[in-house]
Amino acid sequence: MKYGVVAFPSKQLQDLANGYRKRYDPRYSKITPHMTLKEVFEADEREIRQVAEAIRKVARNKKPFELNVSKVSTFAPITNTIYFKVNPNEELSSLHDALNNDDFFGGLPKYSFVPHVTIAQDLTSGEHDDIIGQLKMIGVDHTETIDRFHLLYQLDDGSWTVYETFHLQEDN
Repeated sequence: MKYGVVAFPSKQLQDLANGYRKRYDPRYSKITPHMTLKEVFEADEREIRQVAEAIRKVARNKKPFELNVSKVSTFAPITNTIYFKVNPNEELSSLHDALNNDDFFGGLPKYSFVPHVTIAQDLTSGEHDDIIGQLKMIGVDHTETIDRFHLLYQLDDGSWTVYETFHLQEDN
């Protein structure tokens, strides 16, 4: 089964993202707007229990983090994906690193961590070029505190649902 780890922003930011995703993201109906903390990985039922326990330990030792979105950006020319750029900070980077090291299930990520909330993807080059300038001019300015994150699993229809929620608490 496929799993991933994400943080969901507030309803306010989700509503803003969904305003664009309805038009520009073919995966709109499959998953709520989110910031990926650990890329998709596969695990069986036994393994996922171990993964969930390891994630619980990470959550107990990490602080809530500020999610600050201040601009619209793109991964072009690599992919025609447009996103709200999340400004990295120490707490967010520390959480990502803890979930993506050699010792953790699934190991190191394939790509450098660029925290973001996707608002458009799988666009043709023409579509991308038509809307990126407009979205950059509109811009975005949003800040909130994230105090939880989620282990998700993929259903047979391709949609994602929560397997378990973890609260950031830093016990130490």
